[in-house]
Amino acid sequence: MHIDTVLLKVASRCNLDCSYCYVYHMGDESWRTLPKRMSADTQALVAAELGALMRSQGRPFSIVLHGGEPLLLGRHCLETLFTALRGALGESCGISIQTNGVLISDALLNLCAQHDVTLSVSLDGPQPVHDSFRVDIRQRPTHAKVVAGLQRLQSHPAAERLFSGVLCVVDPTSDPEAVYDYFKDLAVPSVDFLYRDGNHSALPFGKAAIESHEYGAWMCRILDRYVADPAPFRSRLLDDMMRLLLGGAGVKEGIGLTDYGILVIDTDGAVKKNDTLKSSPLGDGFDATWALGQSALADIAASLEFRAYHLAQRPSSLVCQTCALLRVCGGGMVTHRFKDGSGYDNPTVFCADQKLLIARMETLLSMYLQERAA
Repeated sequence: MHIDTVLLKVASRCNLDCSYCYVYHMGDESWRTLPKRMSADTQALVAAELGALMRSQGRPFSIVLHGGEPLLLGRHCLETLFTALRGALGESCGISIQTNGVLISDALLNLCAQHDVTLSVSLDGPQPVHDSFRVDIRQRPTHAKVVAGLQRLQSHPAAERLFSGVLCVVDPTSDPEAVYDYFKDLAVPSVDFLYRDGNHSALPFGKAAIESHEYGAWMCRILDRYVADPAPFRSRLLDDMMRLLLGGAGVKEGIGLTDYGILVIDTDGAVKKNDTLKSSPLGDGFDATWALGQSALADIAASLEFRAYHLAQRPSSLVCQTCALLRVCGGGMVTHRFKDGSGYDNPTVFCADQKLLIARMETLLSMYLQERAA
């Protein structure tokens, strides 16, 4: 198998305390024993091992700096890391930062422009929506600081190259039209809408029951506004699902049946599988870890333990395997399938939501094709 995305957890702490965060508020406490920042020695080892991985598999991958908050690593340490990564990988691998935006500075943006590193900013919508969940460690609102950082990014001379878009975690109790219009007014290039983490035994925020479809109904209203917009921002979730409905391929994990090789490296150099599994009880070999440098990353990716998680991206539930929508839905994220007693052998907790959203897409595509034929 090939690795498509490497998540570098360069900082294990965060300057925000978002109430829905799977790292700090979903039961996992491993962050407490990790180094607060990835050391210079570990950074050098990471760069060397990633260079070897690229040569071994003969194809590039994406590198995403994550956390915690990756900008807590500091500009000088980030410069050392970027220099090491570019020295080992050249320009073939994309490097990006997923940031909460509070620490964005002109000096940081200049550094990112120098090393061709893009940024995505986490922002959940208008101030009341965002500040309901995304507060700092003293429980103070953060919307104003995030928007200031985002606008600093947008005003940079290299903004078109640096700013990849916004990551928005869905609040199904909010007004979706207001959220859509807010991002339009901000003139962001893309919005990646994410469902809250949860599972059958711990329902996501705002979802009343397994059979309810609050998230799907919310996304349907976003979809209606999206297709009616003559110049919409990009939306990876909606674009992928509609592309899949038309017979194309998706590029987003948890959608469609494309396999994704995802590898996580923590601040201490421990190599793990998909980080979002922290939001559900681990098991089935999904909690295996390796020490960076003791095994080649290509060998880790080929190991039985790593492949066990990789293969689990395809749902094992008979409900999913016999569903006509599986090619589009893909069974959802592995972590969202968990249920006490049956582990991950279940449809996604968002099954009803996805069915509703796909049905709305089918209706809109049918209307469009009928208009074209007329």
